[in-house]
Amino acid sequence: MTSLTITIKKPQTKRSRKILVEMDAEKFEKLAASLGFFNPEFLKSLQQAEEDFKLGRFKKIESLKELRK
Repeated sequence: MTSLTITIKKPQTKRSRKILVEMDAEKFEKLAASLGFFNPEFLKSLQQAEEDFKLGRFKKIESLKELRK
């Protein structure tokens, strides 16, 4: 497996909750493929999620920790 070089920049202030990740399109496609983003099952789940969103079947959360409840 080839390695992927990415750049992650720290926020300017300590209070910021944002980071910036940079990579070129080719490397992003390699990363997406290795994570299974082109898998038919994953693409089907995205389609279902979009349909659910359009129909209002979603819940806003503040943190990913809320998904464990």
